Amino acid sequence: MMIDLLVEILISLFLLTGVGFMFVAALGLLRMPDLPIRLHATTKAGALGGGLLMIAVGLEFFGDVAVAAKAAAIIVFLVLTGPVAAHLIGRAGYFVGVPMWSGTIKDELKRRYDHKTQTLMSPPGLNKTRDEQPKG
Repeated sequence: MMIDLLVEILISLFLLTGVGFMFVAALGLLRMPDLPIRLHATTKAGALGGGLLMIAVGLEFFGDVAVAAKAAAIIVFLVLTGPVAAHLIGRAGYFVGVPMWSGTIKDELKRRYDHKTQTLMSPPGLNKTRDEQPKG
């Protein structure tokens, strides 16, 4: 009886914390000034919030191994795909010319990306083949 109450409290804490992080992700989407910062806020908080919600689902249906396994698979999927998708969306946004925030201090791609030819130049030394690398 007491263990059931503790499990319910733990599930409630995971649910509330997960919903809180999802709310922070939504606020980040609305309040942040440009695409890369919005993606950062939504990816980090959204993946953590979704993971906490799935932990709560796994605890609720702990006796059902299939549900717990699916919840664990969803957590792994969120952690692996969220950052990659955000990176690709941010990269595509930069390349098509989505404006950056005026307060952005550092833009490392600015001198290396040619908007006319849509090519990205590698830093010096990275575009050599293995045979051209100095032996050492």
